[in-house]
Amino acid sequence: QVQLVESGGGLVQPGGSLRLSCAASGMILSFNAMGWYRQAPGKERELVAWITSYGITDYADSVKGRFTISRDNAKNTVYLQMNSLKPEDTAVYYCNVPSNKGRKPWGQGTQVTVSS
Repeated sequence: QVQLVESGGGLVQPGGSLRLSCAASGMILSFNAMGWYRQAPGKERELVAWITSYGITDYADSVKGRFTISRDNAKNTVYLQMNSLKPEDTAVYYCNVPSNKGRKPWGQGTQVTVSS
């Protein structure tokens, strides 16, 4: 059974940085495209960054230039480096495949709060 475990969230001031981690069991991340989603209170869950099995990355316009997705195949972990954080980045962040097809069970997510 696939399990995705997100970690690394926290409270950070505007302009600060965080690195999120997504550890997987029951699946090999390097064989799959993976993405980071976020869900802010009262809003739909949105895909903000993804990486293909070939290592090609792309981002939502709202985070482009500030967030970087990466993958450590040896650790079977996907990361999201978030820099220049803004209050509007406040959300619960999740990892999963970046499409409805093949979607895995959602993890518990990790809360990111950007506030002074």
